[in-house]
Amino acid sequence: MMIKGANAFVPSVPLRIAVRSGVDVMALLLTERGRVRGDGDVVFHGAPVHPSGAVRLLGEESGTIWLETDLTAVEGDIARVLVVGSTEGGAMRDVHGLSVEAYAPDGTSVARYDVSDAGGETAMVLAELYRRAGGWKFRAVGQGYVQGLAGLATDHGVDVADTAPAPVPAPVPAQAPAPPPPVPSAVPFQVPPPAQVPAQPPFQAPVPVQAQVPPPVHAPAQAPVPPAVPFQVPGPPPVPAPAAVPAPAPAPTTWTYGAVFEPYAQTGRDNDVITVDALPPGPVIVDLAVRGDGYTGLWPLTRFNKEGDNLVNSTEEDYRGRVLAHVPDSGRLRLRLRADGPWELRVLPLAAAAHLSEQQLEGRGPDVLLHTGGTADLVLRYRGDDNLIVYLFELAGHHDSTALPNGENVVNEIGKRRETVPLPEGPVLVQLEMADGPWRAQLKHLEPRSRPFAGDGSGQVTDIRHAQGRSRRGRR
Repeated sequence: MMIKGANAFVPSVPLRIAVRSGVDVMALLLTERGRVRGDGDVVFHGAPVHPSGAVRLLGEESGTIWLETDLTAVEGDIARVLVVGSTEGGAMRDVHGLSVEAYAPDGTSVARYDVSDAGGETAMVLAELYRRAGGWKFRAVGQGYVQGLAGLATDHGVDVADTAPAPVPAPVPAQAPAPPPPVPSAVPFQVPPPAQVPAQPPFQAPVPVQAQVPPPVHAPAQAPVPPAVPFQVPGPPPVPAPAAVPAPAPAPTTWTYGAVFEPYAQTGRDNDVITVDALPPGPVIVDLAVRGDGYTGLWPLTRFNKEGDNLVNSTEEDYRGRVLAHVPDSGRLRLRLRADGPWELRVLPLAAAAHLSEQQLEGRGPDVLLHTGGTADLVLRYRGDDNLIVYLFELAGHHDSTALPNGENVVNEIGKRRETVPLPEGPVLVQLEMADGPWRAQLKHLEPRSRPFAGDGSGQVTDIRHAQGRSRRGRR
């Protein structure tokens, strides 16, 4: 079982992915830029087979929709495969038992993520398969979109048409050996209404063999797997433990402030003290989610075991937020948590901050955002009833990655607001220190950068997906 944000290597073989329960399912095949190449890279009920044959929407069985992703047949231009769920008649939080699980050819579960913190969004990236170190990893994502499937698709380069969707093609007969017809590139992707995917016979996995692995069988990449025959694939070579893969050296225009490290994750219940060792000294992001309607508080502990400045002080139901914390020179971060219910806490590098752009960014609760472009105006729309407090940390010319420069308080208001804040040239950290409600952030009047990035050189990437290794999960 995985928690949100966690990742793990999976065998580079055809995987069957179960999405429960009752949501509409689609898959997006993305390049390194995080965008589709065209409408053919969208697999949904109106186009259930990718032109390469690598991804197929198989059908529904007792509320579970099955996807088949043949990782051996994914084209080289594709870096990520997103598994997306959406609803038509309610929010994702109303879907009970929502989960995504990947199965190896012998029926063994190799990754599973139970979505436990869905909100009012109507579409969500549930999980993704992405390339890493010559293999593939599975990540539990759980990123929701209040704007629904159209907003999610648009963010990934899909041309969403407003016209009615094309008729659903008849299903390919179960025994048909012919490859799937190509998806017409001239027809834009249509946001699908609820539709019944033709039911397929239940997935029948052979009984696992304990000591033998079947020899490789090189089948055509686009040949459908007959449901009546047990699902068989070449036996994968042993998957080695993920080695430490050095992150790529930054380009001259890449932000290089702050260290990139392996994220830490821990789950628990009620009050606790969390200790994280071997972190690089300096500012980090603490991502906290608590389920319940009681009080939530978070404090750093000093070396004398005394509480430092309060990081979280909330009575909000189902609290969720990201705050800044400071790791001392010892590399040990200790946090005291007060919570009435189950919780999940992650410690992330600054590179994990969501990047501001001219596309709208949505969130709820305190957060840490990153601006790396030229001068711009930041438009904030806040829909909470309590304080909205925003600080800017201008990192340009600041070379000490063990401490942030002095912050500038640019917003301190109460209730629903629309604020426009002028931003200097990045990099700039934008901290929503208090925001007990939903918000939207978007840049306008964005200018090109006038100079290359300058930093302390300790960072290596701006995208947390490139941080090496797996997430470390705390044990209780």
